[in-house]
Amino acid sequence: MTVTAIRPITIDEFLQLPETKPASEFINGQITQKTMPQGEHSQLQIDLCETINQIAKPQKIAKAFPELRCVFGGLAIVPEIAIFRWERIPRLPSGRIANRFEIYPDWAIEILSPDQKYKQVLGKLLHCAEHGSELGWLLDAEDESILVVDSDRRVKEFTYSDRLPVLTGIDLELTVEQVFSWLSL
Repeated sequence: MTVTAIRPITIDEFLQLPETKPASEFINGQITQKTMPQGEHSQLQIDLCETINQIAKPQKIAKAFPELRCVFGGLAIVPEIAIFRWERIPRLPSGRIANRFEIYPDWAIEILSPDQKYKQVLGKLLHCAEHGSELGWLLDAEDESILVVDSDRRVKEFTYSDRLPVLTGIDLELTVEQVFSWLSL
């Protein structure tokens, strides 16, 4: 769902608006409300977050955050999962985690919903790569494939038993089949 303002607004004005559920994003001057996640989407999101955090968090390498607004490069996006290297996680002077993340994620994961357009979701991952993200994944549960965007904005499709690239320093081996096997309970 796209909400059109009577007059164009700035990203600062967008950030002052009340939160919506599901979250809204600010992309290319447009406010777009994210699609409400459904079963497959939620299952993939939670299992990916748990899997990444089980390996990366105890060693203080990185942390995966679900549905976290990231503001950078003139956009405000909410990837399904935003992974930040430990030392880049915004913190308050007290050491507590900050509420606002005004930086790009090191690794962004998007999960395509049935009513979303590939171009729009892939565009967010390309924006992340353009502004410093090392890696992006776009999961398509319908055809059980994962598009991977690298830091040079190259896009490659991974399927079946292909081993997926992960953020450097995270000792995690996953294949496309393993990721989509989580959909079977």
